Amino acid sequence: MAIISDIQEEQQQSSAQAKSASASASASASSSSGARVGATSFSTKFDRNNTSGFLEKALEFLAQESDFMRRPTAERDLVAIFKAVREKERKKMEEERKKRWAAEEEEKKKKEAEVKAKEEPKAEPKVVEEKKEKEVEEKSGKRVPNKGNGLDMEKYSWTQSLQEVNIIIPVPAGTKSRDIVYEAKKNRLKFGLKGQPLIIDGELYQSIKPDDCLWSIEDQTAVSILLTKHNQLEWWKALLKGDPEIDTQKVEPEPSKLSDLDSETRQTVEKMMFDQRQKQMGLPTSEEMQKQEILKKFMSEHPEMDFSRAKIQ
Repeated sequence: MAIISDIQEEQQQSSAQAKSASASASASASSSSGARVGATSFSTKFDRNNTSGFLEKALEFLAQESDFMRRPTAERDLVAIFKAVREKERKKMEEERKKRWAAEEEEKKKKEAEVKAKEEPKAEPKVVEEKKEKEVEEKSGKRVPNKGNGLDMEKYSWTQSLQEVNIIIPVPAGTKSRDIVYEAKKNRLKFGLKGQPLIIDGELYQSIKPDDCLWSIEDQTAVSILLTKHNQLEWWKALLKGDPEIDTQKVEPEPSKLSDLDSETRQTVEKMMFDQRQKQMGLPTSEEMQKQEILKKFMSEHPEMDFSRAKIQ
């Protein structure tokens, strides 16, 4: 669990300690005849396939050129820096995601406006279509997902990608980190405000990686919780078990994200998306098509056999 205000406080303390150490080192250097003066450059080749090696060399250089690694707080300072950088990257990704959603929503509204302008007298079919969709939703008991492939609940809303689940919970203005009650375990999540009934308290739909989960207060009016899925190849039907479920066949994957996946994961995701589209159109899935091809090949190789009652299971 990471609390942004705590990380910032640790960074400020680390900065003050670094300045103090720098001043002390400078004074020592000026009084010693053999001490090194001036900045020392660091140069090494960065290998994307061996980032750990690059970090190890950087830390070795830091240990050689300063007393940072000998400080009692060195490990804590490095962890605080890592968490701060990771949180900054998470916020950057979240902002990019919001911008994409905003751009897509704007484009969608523009297209809807154009269609509406052309087909204003033909509004009735749209009403019929919405009515049919609502009837299907009532019969299946599953809801249409929101724009983030999640669901808007009474006290919070959640969205998801294949890798993460993001929860936004409105809180009273001026809420501080000390007012928050938060606990994330592998299969359970608790969240609320001190002195009040919990807003979220239940068993998660699927397991998460608690050490990779974060929460932060946004503009002192909402809390954002980021959960990292353990299984990153499936869509969640609900945030908590027992909650209303969404129709996962109507989720909208982010095509731009496929390029960020490794080849094996990407093939799996593309296969899932293909099978989902096939099911929506009442067509055979990739596995069913493969079985049909095997049966056809076998039938052509054995024309003497009767396959009139053959069925693909």
